[in-house]
Amino acid sequence: MSEAAEKLELDEDALDELYGLSDELVAQVEDALEEGEPAEKVQDLIDPLHVADVADLLEQLSSSDRDDFVELVGDTLDPEVWVHLDENVREEMVEDLDTDQMVEIVSELDSDDAIEFIEDLDEAEQQEVLEAIPADDRAILEQSLSFPEDSAGRLMQREVVTVPSFWSVGQTIDYMRDEEIELPDDFYNIVVIDPSHKPVGIVKLSKLLRTNRDKLVTELMWEDVKVVPVTMDQEDVAFLFRQYALVESPVVDDTGRLVGIITVDDIVEVLDEEHEEDILKMGGVKEDDLYSDVVETTRLRFSWLLVNLLTAVIASIVISLFEETLEQLVALAILMPIVASMGGNAGTQTLTVAVRALATNELTTSNAFRVVWKEVLVGGVNGILFAILMGGLAWAWFNDLALGLVIASAMIINMLAAGMAGTLIPIGLEKVGKDPAIASTVFLTTITDVVGFLSFLGLSAWVLL
Repeated sequence: MSEAAEKLELDEDALDELYGLSDELVAQVEDALEEGEPAEKVQDLIDPLHVADVADLLEQLSSSDRDDFVELVGDTLDPEVWVHLDENVREEMVEDLDTDQMVEIVSELDSDDAIEFIEDLDEAEQQEVLEAIPADDRAILEQSLSFPEDSAGRLMQREVVTVPSFWSVGQTIDYMRDEEIELPDDFYNIVVIDPSHKPVGIVKLSKLLRTNRDKLVTELMWEDVKVVPVTMDQEDVAFLFRQYALVESPVVDDTGRLVGIITVDDIVEVLDEEHEEDILKMGGVKEDDLYSDVVETTRLRFSWLLVNLLTAVIASIVISLFEETLEQLVALAILMPIVASMGGNAGTQTLTVAVRALATNELTTSNAFRVVWKEVLVGGVNGILFAILMGGLAWAWFNDLALGLVIASAMIINMLAAGMAGTLIPIGLEKVGKDPAIASTVFLTTITDVVGFLSFLGLSAWVLL
């Protein structure tokens, strides 16, 4: 084995150790559960794992193995494991917990993670858990639950380190070292507030620790604070973090008072969720149903397939209008799908770019015309190139120059339509308040199929017969 190959193998082994969970470990846990090994044996296997790896392990186990796992080590399971679980898996596992167990989990989580756990419970369970929590903590959680589901209020963490604007660096450091003061487990900045509890600046911990004790925090704070309204949609919050490379951002209510803080780890999760949601919607799937049962998965997918059936019927109706033309020239039936397929694929390329650009605010009213015009030009150029290729192929295949010219012309028309539709459809849907990722594909496929069949069969009827 060469030195380079040996290094690659070592690197892969190091990565396996770095990420913790391996197929071998999953198999060991499954064997331990099936053989009825004691809880200590299973606990020893998962002790080296990060909470996220334990969550992945649970997702890979069967439902019965998950039940056995929770029965054995559920009481010693780190509460953060529940936050990392897929929603469907967590919902299934929570059914086996009693109220006391759920209260214990919520009590040990940060407020933002506690909200994520509670909001997936049904209304009766939520009420039971909240009633069993101390009044002060209950009031905080109930207020967070009162905010819209995908808003900053649900996303934020209520535990914030704040200091008044008249404090010095020394007072701030002494405050953080006071063992009686309960601070968040992890934080990167300190929010400086005025007497009305409104944020006026942020002090980075790294800068604080490098500054003399007698200086005021206002002398080293960053005043250009990007505050987040408590009702802001989480997608807009994620854009704010990405645009300005933020690590933390204060959350304020409608009066401007500080109510919490959002950290970048929550934003990474939001970005992942939104990206996943867009991919699923583009495929006609409303949510991740990997862990759902057959009946639920079928129900979720049926409506989308029904819509696709209706659009396919529309395309078939267009074809039926040229029934006599198809009967006289069999070659048309052979070549017809090519025109529609090329238009659909070209349109999907444009559509994917447009939907992503809308999601990241890169496609706006100010540059929409330029983008549409560019995509039409791209569609036209590609249309001409593929028209030459397909026209020549059809001519050689059926020894019919007119047929080659017809399919070449239809190819250009449909590729132009695909470029225009691929940008105008998502823009139009967003303007009317609809999610472009949900319905764009159906409209695009219908347009490219109808335009493709209509142009090809219409030109054929006019030129060839």
